[in-house]
Amino acid sequence: VQLVESGGGSVQTGGSLRLSCAYSGFTFEEYGIAWFRQAPGKEREVVSWISGSDGATSYANSVQGRFTISSDNTKNMVYLQMNSLKPEDTGVYYCATSALTYYTTSFLTRTSQYDFWGQGTQVTVSS
Repeated sequence: VQLVESGGGSVQTGGSLRLSCAYSGFTFEEYGIAWFRQAPGKEREVVSWISGSDGATSYANSVQGRFTISSDNTKNMVYLQMNSLKPEDTGVYYCATSALTYYTTSFLTRTSQYDFWGQGTQVTVSS
């Protein structure tokens, strides 16, 4: 299993970014992929999740209505569109997957529930 994030950068408050997660080594249609983020000095927290089997999505309350997760199975990609960015969205963003996501509809929110992680991409939002 391999996950590679890209698309991070620096933007001002209110700006937008689209993160990409290129996945390989597993059948996405049988699992799910989550986005996490980690701000300096803080614990890694879940941001969003998408089911590969039925496209169901879930979001953390802090990003609901601003972020959109999607997938393009023809390109083996999962995206995170981030709009109306705030300084508190700053952090390293990771995509992750796990054997626990096998045909699950549950929003797994703990880092301990995920086995495979990408290297992360930095997002910086300035005020």
